[in-house]
Amino acid sequence: MVVQLFTFNPVQENTYLLYDETKACIIIDAGCYTSQEQDALLHFIEQKSLSVKRILNTHGHFDHVFGNAFLAKHFGLLPEGHQADEVFIDTMESYTKAFGFTQGVFPQKMGGYLSEGDKIVFGNTELIAIHVPGHSPGSLCYYCEKDGVLFSGDVLFKSSIGRTDLLGGDFAALINGITEKLVSLPDQTVVYPGHGPATTIGYEKINNPYL
Repeated sequence: MVVQLFTFNPVQENTYLLYDETKACIIIDAGCYTSQEQDALLHFIEQKSLSVKRILNTHGHFDHVFGNAFLAKHFGLLPEGHQADEVFIDTMESYTKAFGFTQGVFPQKMGGYLSEGDKIVFGNTELIAIHVPGHSPGSLCYYCEKDGVLFSGDVLFKSSIGRTDLLGGDFAALINGITEKLVSLPDQTVVYPGHGPATTIGYEKINNPYL
């Protein structure tokens, strides 16, 4: 599986495009906000002759879903995520105004819900959804055992964790979820977070002050 990273929007959010030898691909956390960012994502897909199968979200915060409406219109695919985070889609326009985003905000309803243990298959690749609430009630991580990679959203960062002072945040739940569900993954598992650089489970077990 190939992991292609794009860093989008003023919040510097990580959007991931995954594909394998079949050319089937999925997009995790489409944060493309400007037309230039949208074009960059489409150009890569067209250049590689990829076939987009699904659009996934780790959670519903606006910086991770900015591009959902654009992709839904372009590919005819609705985003999927945890139902508990649908509240952020419903309040997206008013919420983003508080952060200074007054234009180009288009909420997009989910087309399907994912929860703990659900499998996402595209081409010859399979991801498993891991529900780790705390940053948001519906935060999901996506784990590919075969390739040894985890897409952690804003649950786990290099030497840090997601903030818990936003709506639905819960520090204890976040720490418990990371400890019980993520730390037990193999040390060599590469963690691709929603912001900042990649890390590994092994590195975080030793260096993350919250664990």
